[in-house]
Amino acid sequence: METMELHRGRLIDHLQMVVRDLAASRRFYQAVFDSIGIPIAGEGPDYFWADELFISTASSDAAAGQLTGRHHLAFQARDAATVDAFHAAALAAGGTDNGAPGERPYHPGYYGAFVLDPDGNNIEVVYHGPATYSADSVKVSF
Repeated sequence: METMELHRGRLIDHLQMVVRDLAASRRFYQAVFDSIGIPIAGEGPDYFWADELFISTASSDAAAGQLTGRHHLAFQARDAATVDAFHAAALAAGGTDNGAPGERPYHPGYYGAFVLDPDGNNIEVVYHGPATYSADSVKVSF
């Protein structure tokens, strides 16, 4: 059996989104993930995934023939420049602006940007301000 490694540290184990046009979503999310430093971990004819996010077509075995509804997903950034890079990359990859990079009133230091993906999901990248991390991630091997 091949050893798998996962990096954990937050609430979500995984999330699946079912999309209309896998190729358009693949282009969009590749640009988003490249901008925040997350690699595509795997893919097949009707799906791809990165870290905890699994994206598939409605015809995939896991989708049961149904599209998912509109979601808001927020990815973490290590700095404001990453938020800016995400916004530019997501727009260039077919996203629709839903909030240019900037300070938000949610809490002091909250710097985020929002882009709608090809299915209308509200994708955000946020920098919460300077922080100290105990580790980059928690590595789980099995």
